[in-house]
Amino acid sequence: MSKIIRIGTRDSELALWQAKIVQSQLENLGYKTQLVPVKSTGDLVLDKPLYELGITGIFTRTLDIAMLNHDIDIAVHSLKDVPTVLPKGIVQVAVLKRGNVHDTLVFKNNEEFLGSKDAVIATGSLRRRAQWLNRFPTHTVVDLRGNVNLRLQKLQDNEWNGAIFAAAGIGRIGLRPEEAINLDWMIPAPAQGAIMITALAEDDFVKTACAELNHEETSLCTSIEREFLNKLEGGCTAPIGALAIIKNEEVHFKGVLLSVDGTKRIDVTRVKKVGEHHDIANFCANFIIERGGNRLMDAIKNANKKTNVYSTKSFTEAQRLLFHEKVTVESSDFIKISLNRIHPRFLKNEIENVVITSKNAVESLITNYSAIELQFKNIYCVGRRTKKLVETKIGKVTHFENSAKKLANYLVDYMEGNSVTYFCSDLRLDDLPTILEKNNIKVTEVEAYQTKFDGIKIPETIEGVMFYSPSTVESYIAKNNTEAIAFCIGETTATEAKKHFKDVRIAKVPTVESVIELVNENYL
Repeated sequence: MSKIIRIGTRDSELALWQAKIVQSQLENLGYKTQLVPVKSTGDLVLDKPLYELGITGIFTRTLDIAMLNHDIDIAVHSLKDVPTVLPKGIVQVAVLKRGNVHDTLVFKNNEEFLGSKDAVIATGSLRRRAQWLNRFPTHTVVDLRGNVNLRLQKLQDNEWNGAIFAAAGIGRIGLRPEEAINLDWMIPAPAQGAIMITALAEDDFVKTACAELNHEETSLCTSIEREFLNKLEGGCTAPIGALAIIKNEEVHFKGVLLSVDGTKRIDVTRVKKVGEHHDIANFCANFIIERGGNRLMDAIKNANKKTNVYSTKSFTEAQRLLFHEKVTVESSDFIKISLNRIHPRFLKNEIENVVITSKNAVESLITNYSAIELQFKNIYCVGRRTKKLVETKIGKVTHFENSAKKLANYLVDYMEGNSVTYFCSDLRLDDLPTILEKNNIKVTEVEAYQTKFDGIKIPETIEGVMFYSPSTVESYIAKNNTEAIAFCIGETTATEAKKHFKDVRIAKVPTVESVIELVNENYL
């Protein structure tokens, strides 16, 4: 035991207290030790919330580097601050017996504000912020950073009603006010209240020494909580809570994921016998993911990202997942569709030639009439998806093209008869009826639906806009500039876009997915 174990620690009062506990326990076992305080990035950068710094392990990275450089032999951490995946070559060698797991509310005057509509609470934790707002949605939560002493001083210096601390941290250094309240309803951070020791994987001497300090129950419970965190891909940038306790030889687990503003919350609980608990973290993480957890996590991850592409049509969840990681997209419907009542006089006899250029026209027809009532001899349409919908809901399509202009030219050359019935919108391009009428084909237009502009003003920093019809282009330009790239679903849409945009790009096939692929190519 002649080797001196150099104990790396942050130099805050709480970190030093924790390191000295480890030092005392090792020396009681006969080992020689030396404290090596190291200042971390997390202690140095106090002008931004922790989650805005954009890196996990902000309080551990400096110690990791010191260890890999062989400047220290072990590092002592608050386990809740440690990333769930350790750097290569560094391993967890012990977790000390856990302290108080709860969050604590410290207030200045009294707790009457808890029943008030208006109150101001301070915390630097997204998890605490989200859970507080979930319980007290009308309160205001402000950011609070710094060591425990500094945060307590900020509470006194500001017009806040209270601030939230980890009970273990504020208690360990003897600064917990008598009137402070444990927030038993708030699910703590994974591994909160636990002290963890890391070492180099190759250092058998210190691994053996520290193994004697390991508390098995704490190690088991915190490993479950951290696995749950890892499965949700969370760090200090997500409002995730988890707590596992052992009671009557059973592991009792509860976890939570919230939106940053606390308006959305997904909870999970699970009880398993010790020894049969190994799937508990995975089960609970999947439970949350299947109930909308993926959408919440995506929203959280993208919250601080700058939106660079805007879609003039809302996406499905499956479509959102197709975007490249460099694309941060927002979407809304820039046109609203209102289906019209189609008068029976247009359908009293079998119609020889019918033209349908959109799925909206199909929806209008099948909303008004059954497939049996729609007696069409020849159906001509624009777009593969329109064709598929027609054949599913109405009947066989005689021919389709990818643009109205191409369809018009086809009808001039190959259509039987000299008249068509065109089910269209109140807003439509003139290409198809103009070409047909010039070639002595009578066009009877039936207004099947109305298209209403519903565009919004979007940030001028947007780099690209996705368009799906000429109407979406018209709706967009009514309120926005045209400096962005126009990503268009087809040639007809691109023709309208070219009247306003310098850079117009056309998808390979006229589908939303193909437009997404076009956007992704721009950001590779």
